[in-house]
Amino acid sequence: MANSRLQATRKAREVHRVNIQRSLEHRLQVARAQGNESLIRQLEAEMKYFG
Repeated sequence: MANSRLQATRKAREVHRVNIQRSLEHRLQVARAQGNESLIRQLEAEMKYFG
């Protein structure tokens, strides 16, 4: 029981991390398309944190 709960928790954390990474990648693409250098730097820093 505890083992399956631990596995579910780990899986949820991984899914959450992947979703954050996808969101950051999309936001970075948009920032680059707009030429927003300040936002690009901020998002790249966030990607390093979550990467």
